[in-house]
Amino acid sequence: MTFDLRLFAEVTITLVVIMDPPGTVPVFLSLVGRRSKPARLRAARQAVLVSLGVISLFAIGGEAILSYLHIGIPALQGAGGLLLLLIALDLLTGRATAEPQAVDDVNVALVPLGTPLLAGPGAIAATIVFVRQAEGETGSYVALACAILAVHLVLWLCLRYSTGLIRVIKDSGITLLAKIAGLLLAAIAVQLIADSVRGFIGS
Repeated sequence: MTFDLRLFAEVTITLVVIMDPPGTVPVFLSLVGRRSKPARLRAARQAVLVSLGVISLFAIGGEAILSYLHIGIPALQGAGGLLLLLIALDLLTGRATAEPQAVDDVNVALVPLGTPLLAGPGAIAATIVFVRQAEGETGSYVALACAILAVHLVLWLCLRYSTGLIRVIKDSGITLLAKIAGLLLAAIAVQLIADSVRGFIGS
């Protein structure tokens, strides 16, 4: 078995660019910034684990799942875009930064942080493509698995240590981050929906 270093580097760079660990920090802080430190750390851990689980699931059986459900990548992009748009509207109107209920700790970690923000349509589609490139070689599959783990380690480090910013930016900074994050999420959502429409037209 030969470890495919080229595939490892390609997958790592591609997923880091798509999942954008530093770019998730404003959204993360806008959603959990007013919670206790243990709750923030728990949300960071849960979000990364959810993302890792989703990406791993689609790496193992993504094509089979989409084929069985008769779902194409454009449909996945459209659904993810609509979901992110709803979250963006909540951030922009201030509803998502209101004082949360305790149960929301898990909900925020699952949606939108874990998916579709981290494990979104772009990351899922890229993972499926890389699995195809592995062409059944054990070394390539090991490289792909290591790359996915490395990317999620970077994600966890970004979310884990972003909580230190709260002491600097205070509540007013969190409110500002919520508005910026809402605008960025809305733009990402519109782009996903546009990509979905182009995909449907192209097919």
